[in-house]
Amino acid sequence: MNSPLTQGTGWLPGDVALITGGGSGIGRALALRFLAEGASVAIVGRDLDKLADTVAAAGEAADRILPIAADVTSTDDMHRAVAETITRFGRLDILVPNAGIWDYNRSITRLTGQQLSDSFDEVFAINVKGYLLTVEAAWRELVESRGCVVMTLSNASFYPAGGGPVYTASKHADRGLLLQLAYELAPKVRVNGVAVGGMRTNLRGPSATGLADRSIADSFDRNDTSGNNPLLPLHDVSVEPEDYTGPYVLLASRRNSSTITGSIVNADGGIAARGFQTAAGGDDL
Repeated sequence: MNSPLTQGTGWLPGDVALITGGGSGIGRALALRFLAEGASVAIVGRDLDKLADTVAAAGEAADRILPIAADVTSTDDMHRAVAETITRFGRLDILVPNAGIWDYNRSITRLTGQQLSDSFDEVFAINVKGYLLTVEAAWRELVESRGCVVMTLSNASFYPAGGGPVYTASKHADRGLLLQLAYELAPKVRVNGVAVGGMRTNLRGPSATGLADRSIADSFDRNDTSGNNPLLPLHDVSVEPEDYTGPYVLLASRRNSSTITGSIVNADGGIAARGFQTAAGGDDL
């Protein structure tokens, strides 16, 4: 019987993926899922110890995963990451710009002008510039392989209350970036995205507002968020990252998504149907 991580099975047999933010959260879950679908995977992150944990979790498939310490805000780092991926695996088929930080719903009414300015620079550097530099470093290899980009977006790419103004603006910017790159890289490279809902992960906040050591998992532990997810009560939907990996596999698969580009799958549990069950805006005024 084949191992669940055996190459040659699944929807991505023989493909090579590069995932930023691969040391935790959805990036780690995607790395393991892509391995299970038959791909080889390079994972990028600033903390090599976290990346090593993902490699260890791969078990028998660890020979098909490459950890690369790099900063997505550095073009030199990202070009090196792509080069190391090619050296190890010989090609690149799937690029997942995923590394990001959240602003913990900090309203404009709770930030000073300086905090707002500094957190904007920090969040946009990772969430937007990081995505742009990641694609710039990889697009030539993706043209060669007729590959694809699958970006991690957010419910905040479409709706308010999934973050504060800084995070929401960054994720709307990513949505525009996706559409522009789908236009520019067609017809040789498909560019799509998955707008995920909130997950129990190690996602951190900006140091500019003192949130660099806080995890979004802490917020889930303190608050009941089930009211924001119409699917949760009856469909056994969780807030674990593993439950959000399927749409990425679909969009990465040539066989199953060869006609799809410039599209975003909303994998947020149905927030569009219900909206966020939170207090109305303006309470801080």
